[in-house]
Amino acid sequence: MNVPDFWNDLERSQKVNQETKSLKRKLESYNRTKSRLEDTEVLIDLGQEMEDSSVVEEVQGNVEQLERDVEKMRLNALLKGPYDANNAIVSLHAGAGGTEAMDWTSMLLRMYTRWCESKEYEVKTLDFLPGEEAGVKSATLHVIGENAYGYLKAEKGVHRLVRISPFDSSGRRHTSFASVDVMPELEDDNTIEIRPEDLRVDTYRSSGAGGQHVNKTSSAIRITHLSTGIVVTCQNERSQIQNRETAMKMLRGKLLALKEQENREKKDEIEGELKKIEWGSQIRSYVFHPYNMVKDHRTDVETGNIQAVMDGDLDMFINAYLQRSQ
Repeated sequence: MNVPDFWNDLERSQKVNQETKSLKRKLESYNRTKSRLEDTEVLIDLGQEMEDSSVVEEVQGNVEQLERDVEKMRLNALLKGPYDANNAIVSLHAGAGGTEAMDWTSMLLRMYTRWCESKEYEVKTLDFLPGEEAGVKSATLHVIGENAYGYLKAEKGVHRLVRISPFDSSGRRHTSFASVDVMPELEDDNTIEIRPEDLRVDTYRSSGAGGQHVNKTSSAIRITHLSTGIVVTCQNERSQIQNRETAMKMLRGKLLALKEQENREKKDEIEGELKKIEWGSQIRSYVFHPYNMVKDHRTDVETGNIQAVMDGDLDMFINAYLQRSQ
């Protein structure tokens, strides 16, 4: 067996193992839910037979948990896309609003980190550019976990903030924007062709944490795809080789997203429903003043508990988006 065949077989084997683990987890979840349902039915029968009202509270708790379990399985069943089970790469960029927008981007960064923690997803920072005065200009996260892309793709778009600015001594209301880009993590994908002559690779010194290492070596990587103008950067890893590998995964994801967007636009144009994709077309608004409200403009889902949302409670928006997309 030659070397390419060996690596292809190894890649196929790893993919089969991942799919097997995923199916095993789904089966275990189903069996746990089925067992809880059977136990609850037995508890109800026992309570009725013994005329024991003390079981009511336990039954109610079981029923509420069953509802959550069934809802989770139902949503998982909605994730049928070819890349939904993949890890995700999430990029945040400050938009119109200067320091306000950079502060808003840092708030979104915290929000998504909290959401990932609640799902027990691992989060790695691939790239980070702080603002001049406060906040974050841009950041790129690697979210590792089953169905990470399937869920987080619901967050792609422009997010709008309305609040009394903490940076304005006059206490005026400001509107700020930040964009969120989400793409699946892709290994070598035959559907995405990347020619070496289309790439410009630059190295530079990492600006993030890393001790003496980042001050002595140019390990950070910037790859420019000359045909499309797409630029990806990675400075998180210790070696230039690792940063290049991660940056190439990011580039594949962006090229895939571009390809899918072009396909959607062609389809919409044929159907006569071509929609504008522009900076002002926000997917969600977060209003801190003169009232508290978070509203998703695609699904009309809204909540007044803005603090819970900023602490990572995004499931109502993600779930509604997934249901609408079917």
